[in-house]
Amino acid sequence: MADEMVRRAQQFVNQVYGSRIGMTVTENGQTGWNTMYALTRALQWELGITSLSNSFGPTTLSTLTSKYPKLNASTVPSADFCRIIQSAMYCKGYDGGDIDGTYNSRVQAGMSKLKTDMGVDIAFPGSDLTPKVFKGLLNMDAYVTVNSGSDAIRSVQRWLNGRYVNRQDFFIIPCDGHNSRDVSKSMLFAIQYELGMADGTANGVFGPGTQSGLKSHTVTVGDAGTWALLFSAGMILNKRPVSFGGFTTATQSAVRDFQNFVALPVTGVGDFSTWASLLVSYGDQSRKGEACDGVTLITPARAAALKAEGIKYVGRYLTNPDPTPSDDLKHKAIQPGELGTIADSGLRCFPIYQTFGRDAGDFSYAQGRAAGQAAINAALDHGFKPGTRIFFAVDFDALDSDVTNNVLPHFKGIQDAVEDDGIRFAIGVYGPRNVCTRVGEAGHSGASFVSDMSSGFSGNFGYPLPADWAYDQIVTKWVGSGDGAIEIDNNIASGRDIGQNSFNKPRTQVPDVGFGSSYLNALGIDLSKYMRSIGYADDGGTGTDARLFTHTQCFETIMSHDALITQLSNTYNMRKALIQTSAYWEMRHYDLIDQAVDHQVASYHLNGVGAVKDSSTGIAQISGNVGIRAWNYCIDNGHATGTKLEPTKDADIWTMWQRVNQDNAYSVRTVSLIHLWDAGGKPGGINPPGGESVMRSMRLDYTESEIFEVLRRYQGWGTEAEEHAGKRMAIYQIFEKYNSILRNP
Repeated sequence: MADEMVRRAQQFVNQVYGSRIGMTVTENGQTGWNTMYALTRALQWELGITSLSNSFGPTTLSTLTSKYPKLNASTVPSADFCRIIQSAMYCKGYDGGDIDGTYNSRVQAGMSKLKTDMGVDIAFPGSDLTPKVFKGLLNMDAYVTVNSGSDAIRSVQRWLNGRYVNRQDFFIIPCDGHNSRDVSKSMLFAIQYELGMADGTANGVFGPGTQSGLKSHTVTVGDAGTWALLFSAGMILNKRPVSFGGFTTATQSAVRDFQNFVALPVTGVGDFSTWASLLVSYGDQSRKGEACDGVTLITPARAAALKAEGIKYVGRYLTNPDPTPSDDLKHKAIQPGELGTIADSGLRCFPIYQTFGRDAGDFSYAQGRAAGQAAINAALDHGFKPGTRIFFAVDFDALDSDVTNNVLPHFKGIQDAVEDDGIRFAIGVYGPRNVCTRVGEAGHSGASFVSDMSSGFSGNFGYPLPADWAYDQIVTKWVGSGDGAIEIDNNIASGRDIGQNSFNKPRTQVPDVGFGSSYLNALGIDLSKYMRSIGYADDGGTGTDARLFTHTQCFETIMSHDALITQLSNTYNMRKALIQTSAYWEMRHYDLIDQAVDHQVASYHLNGVGAVKDSSTGIAQISGNVGIRAWNYCIDNGHATGTKLEPTKDADIWTMWQRVNQDNAYSVRTVSLIHLWDAGGKPGGINPPGGESVMRSMRLDYTESEIFEVLRRYQGWGTEAEEHAGKRMAIYQIFEKYNSILRNP
């Protein structure tokens, strides 16, 4: 909702400072970071700072403190300087007068209200504007509860501000009723100040000095004073039901509940381990966990070392995305015979799926569909039985907006894939606290594996442990010695998931076989469901985006060539799903524009009319040029026989174009040759300078990253090719689901 006074503030900063500060803001009457940045720059300009910045940093604070330690009606240096203050007040929701350049009674009352809301009215009495309050004025923090904020948390926030605002490195935190990164860090500063750390030494980090000091400050029933207040503050910020104050019997009961929840010894006292769990995500890292995960092969000697350490549950990865891993990652994925070793040693294994997942761009609905089916296929390959929970990784510092826009749609895709598969496997999520909580609350997972070791992640700092946590990753360490030495991530286990200790016989990487009819209908249904889920109607759709072939036509066309595709797969050591995916996807995309361009190509070669001599055509959308280059490459490398054509000659282009346009079997065969060419680096100069890199030679055990790369290269370069390859990965995994069943009866 637009606010007229905010609009006037925006008009003021644009008119007076726009050319001076190198930026203007949209005059929409809505407060936002850009308006705050502009006002910050305007302040810096008035202070004589020559290197302007969006940040109200140390230079701005020190310069302001030096020149104007208190701003009021007598000390404000100019009318425009005062208007900056008045404008900022309106942007924060406080009365700033008429933006008339006078620090009048309305401004003074608004300033007093602001400081009271911040909790600094005792530290900074009256209506003067002090530098730290000015810093708090020029950001987007709220000082009243917003978005259903907690009054108890706001009380803690105001208390922290009031008690510590005069310390050098403590800055005013929001008082909005929500815990956050800044609020959690302010708690660490408060602890350090109470431990006697000097300004400049206190740093808001849970380091050795802080930990050592806390071990001398256990709190229990009857304790009052600052340490009891700080402990109750930590409980409140972790959303535990206690009153802000002394350590009462009610506090003791809540502490017992909290200790039980986070799997600490239930003592009812605020000991070091409890302090640690309240203050940082990883808690007391000296705790011994009953679970671990790692990228190292579990041998009998290592299994014995884990058992001796008290480990019961071992997390191992279903796949290794790196086709050429370094020595320390070559066993990231479960190795042949390893699950048997784990079971024989009395341990249990919980599977983790992580192929892509290092930034928000790796997460979308379509990629989730692919990940879900890929994880199922891999779990079955390794021998995991139905009922196993697979933990899908979100291994990056996901902002809350990333969770909304990317991670939640991704897990909806995973959930749909698992449901379409018959819910043989359960879904878990691995990631920071906020990711795990939100995915679970959305109904997309049933248990969380929390990456609490990454304490600096924005999704960990300031968020409570998810209610459905199964494993809590707290520290990396070595256990065992000699042949049994192994580096692990030590995890606390809640018992919500216990992995598996009995496995089916693993499926082997054998060649593909003919499809037959037993699963034909199920395959068609799965493909149809997926394509509809990403916007492709079974009937091809209507309007300008309409495709000319239905799902049934495309599916039946591809499957009618199953014998040929099987033969090509066996000949080239290439998974059938690669050929099936490219052909099916391209045929589903043939539209009116493609048809019109095809007519132009025919007109050029048959009638000499027009200038369009080539196009992507036929069921697999192959151009004459690409077909020639793929065949030439494969003839040169012994993959195919025939007469090489010249890709620059019209007659040869027309010859190849007619073949891939009219002969579906020839198009299917050419798909396999293009994939071989893709893996070989597509020499021939049709790509950007240098062409593609050469991949590992075609093989049945390509990693998912290699499969993605082959599918992407089929389409070419650029954003669209990347996006489409991500969507085609799910198609590949659906075809592979049934192909793998048939080749492993």
